[in-house]
Amino acid sequence: MELPDWVPATMDVSKPSPARMYDYYLGGTHNFEVDRDAAERAIAAMPYTIQGARGNRDFLRRAVRLLVDAGIHQLLDLGSGIPTVGNVHEVAQRRDPTTRVVYVDIDPVAVAHSTAILRHNHLAGVLQADMRDVDAVLSHPRVRDLIDFSEPVGLIMASVLHFVPDSSKPADIVAAYRDAVPTGSHLVLSHIGSNEEPGNRTGMLADFKAVYQNTTNPVVLRTRPQIEAFFDGFSLLEPGVTLVHQWRPDADQELPAKLPPGYGGVGVKP
Repeated sequence: MELPDWVPATMDVSKPSPARMYDYYLGGTHNFEVDRDAAERAIAAMPYTIQGARGNRDFLRRAVRLLVDAGIHQLLDLGSGIPTVGNVHEVAQRRDPTTRVVYVDIDPVAVAHSTAILRHNHLAGVLQADMRDVDAVLSHPRVRDLIDFSEPVGLIMASVLHFVPDSSKPADIVAAYRDAVPTGSHLVLSHIGSNEEPGNRTGMLADFKAVYQNTTNPVVLRTRPQIEAFFDGFSLLEPGVTLVHQWRPDADQELPAKLPPGYGGVGVKP
């Protein structure tokens, strides 16, 4: 298969990538046939997959606006994914042009595309790393150049922890980032839930999860209380951890008839 010129030469494209599948859900073009095939199977299993992905992006945009309005001018986006319309730096810098952003992702396509987009933006950078390696991320020169850890930081973990298995101790990972930032820092977090929402087909989530078992990062479904527990050490802002579509919706926002089981919230370190 002849690959586009934006594909890193060493990248394995034989298995579907959740980052590229998510790009497909959002209408992006940085995905391959193997990703599109898997994405279509996920959509067949859970017909609200596209609504869920786009609802999560909308939640992220609203949360970023809240952070900047609260005086947070430096953001660390962990597991940032492939850039798409309404990227974190675009939303934040539109609100305050001095906001600094560092993207962290393990997927080489996400990093390559982010690097191209940010080449003229001296207040934003990208780092290819596993967000689970907290020390490596926090000590990296790109992070240290843009993030001042004596000032409040916005930590973003949007739709990333459901790709972190229990064996990697995701709560400890969140806690390590929490402990590295000062009082007044915020955490933005979203995660696929494990509970079927009323009106949705029984077994839908199990079928959806099964599709991801054959990707580079299988999905881990967690309950709402388990997702809330990631905010340990943070004070949750109203309305707490809710379905992402219901988290401080814009006045003109229309809610889908059937809500995908994705939860999100924002907390502040007291």
